[in-house]
Amino acid sequence: MNRLHLVLSATLTLIWCLIFSLCIGGVNLVASAATMAEIQQRGYLTVAVKDNLRPLGFQDNQGNLQGLEIDLARQLTADLLGKPEAVKFKIVANSDRLPAVFNHQVDMAIAQITATQSRSRIVSFSVPYYYDGAAIVTKNTYIKDFQDLKQRKIGVLNNSSTISYVKYFIPNADLVGVNSYIQGKENIENNQVDAVAADMSVLSGWVQENPEYRILATKLSTQPLSVVMPKGLQYDEFRRNVNEAIARYTATGWLKERAKYWGLE
Repeated sequence: MNRLHLVLSATLTLIWCLIFSLCIGGVNLVASAATMAEIQQRGYLTVAVKDNLRPLGFQDNQGNLQGLEIDLARQLTADLLGKPEAVKFKIVANSDRLPAVFNHQVDMAIAQITATQSRSRIVSFSVPYYYDGAAIVTKNTYIKDFQDLKQRKIGVLNNSSTISYVKYFIPNADLVGVNSYIQGKENIENNQVDAVAADMSVLSGWVQENPEYRILATKLSTQPLSVVMPKGLQYDEFRRNVNEAIARYTATGWLKERAKYWGLE
């Protein structure tokens, strides 16, 4: 019994150490997430966003943040605090989007994050503000649909979920793995691939910058993008206010209008 007791004690200690290390993240010990009352008292909202993902979140020529997700962050701030300028943006890499919320470095993240069941175990998701999904872009005028991509080279991010969709819809395609969207775009520019499969929101930005690009009409998949917020009963009011606001933006057509403005049909 004593040995079993020691094993259980050591296991519990290890679990608590892991939880603690996850919570502090080992990098930033300053907590920024707050309850609705605390946010109203301090007078500003902290939001994790992207700055290199046109047209969702990117920097314009003057270095100002622009895009659908930036508009949404400001509109939510206006509704929650009465002033759209009372938002502090934290630019994050893809790998830091969920940890920024989980580790309480920000109040929320609006950074092209797909709501999934596995992710919902550690963070909370709002109702969707936009339905993204995988699609295919090409500059080859002879490629009109999936049938035209048989035996052709298609660039796709390594280890991405898009790979399985391409294999299902275009089983005879020759998939070329890339490590980043930038590399995928370089490959299509250099004619190393005939097309690239990636998120519709990303490809829409490419088309805006390169009019010769075309996105094929049929999507490979559809996935909801949601605002990410902390879990916990203390954040219930905050999450409820955010969800009610996004539902209202959908009902009034505000989100649809902003998505159209940014070239996201």
